[in-house]
Amino acid sequence: MDIRNLPGINLVRKPGRTAALVLLTAFLALSVFGGSMVVLSLRQGLKSLESRLGADIIVVPSSAQSKVSFQNMLLQGTTGAFYMDAENLDRILEVEGVEKAAPQVFLASLKADCCSIKIQVIGIDPETDFVVQPWIEESYDRDLGDLEVAVGAKVAAGVGEIIRIYDERCHVAARLAPTGTGLDTAVYCNMSTMDKLLQAAEGKGISHKITSGDEDRISAVYVKVKEGYDIGRVNSAIQGHTRKASAIRTKSMLTDVSGSLSGIASTVSVLIAAVWLLAFVILAVAFVMIANERKREFALLRLMGASRKVLGSVVRRETSLVSLAGGLAGTAAAAVLVFPFTTLIETSLGLPYLTPPLPRIAGTAVLTVVLTVAAASLASAWSARRLSRVDPGMIMHENG
Repeated sequence: MDIRNLPGINLVRKPGRTAALVLLTAFLALSVFGGSMVVLSLRQGLKSLESRLGADIIVVPSSAQSKVSFQNMLLQGTTGAFYMDAENLDRILEVEGVEKAAPQVFLASLKADCCSIKIQVIGIDPETDFVVQPWIEESYDRDLGDLEVAVGAKVAAGVGEIIRIYDERCHVAARLAPTGTGLDTAVYCNMSTMDKLLQAAEGKGISHKITSGDEDRISAVYVKVKEGYDIGRVNSAIQGHTRKASAIRTKSMLTDVSGSLSGIASTVSVLIAAVWLLAFVILAVAFVMIANERKREFALLRLMGASRKVLGSVVRRETSLVSLAGGLAGTAAAAVLVFPFTTLIETSLGLPYLTPPLPRIAGTAVLTVVLTVAAASLASAWSARRLSRVDPGMIMHENG
């Protein structure tokens, strides 16, 4: 018998033992890859939110309960529509240090025939907008025209398709990249289209807090501060210069989100470490028990002329084969459990959640398998050394 085939033969000959070791290492890989994907997705979501906001300050009506309601809209896409005097836009532009100010108008979340989820309609001014327009321009090189919309990643409509909002046929001109936030359920249009949608709603007997033709009401103003100016001071100046409005520094809002994310990431990391430690201890104990069981087998191999180096190699190769199979199976199982349920995870956590790019996923998967094999090899190291050093005469005498 070729000693090189022995590891495979041993694993097939003991299917119960092999299956148990594969399951242990699979559990190890599943916890590590699954937990890592959750943490990486949260970080990717926060990074996307930071880049998508693109403003230093956001001004909303005081009735919006300041940061809380607006943050809920960004993260979960769920908010009632709120409004303030459009005069605040002019007041903001008068504040020293303000470089740009872009108004937005929100229409309360509603169902459209394109979607299984509620969408948030947001009106923008393409001429002054510096927040959404750069993202629209990635797939559409013109300003949004009348009854043209840009849709978020979770809106089930592709570029060139038609979605109906209050029976108005809106042409999808652009589809935005995913953010992992409530912005993915938003539909953006120009102010003229927003007015047409309000007219259509009124024609169907549906009333909103804002009416068609009302150009004196806006929902929020995104503000870009000039370079060299202190954002905190500009924020305070805007707060004192506007009426019934609250100025929010986006950094403070993102700090709150980042704090929540860090708490969840720390919890997941602790759980991963605990699972690793538990699985490692169980693997080490299992290998010790297996070593005691296989003393006679290895004693016979020594009597047949196998060297200590060869016997140690047999154990290491068996461990590598088992842990490789378990690592691959566990990583695949984690992918099946995590990736199809990103929306559910995002909703449950209430935080930005965006799947990392494919190269990052692949790299994490490979690293998980490598670490799983390394952990199993380390857990079996003492057993491999012990089995390679069995005394054939003593073992055979004990079992004689």
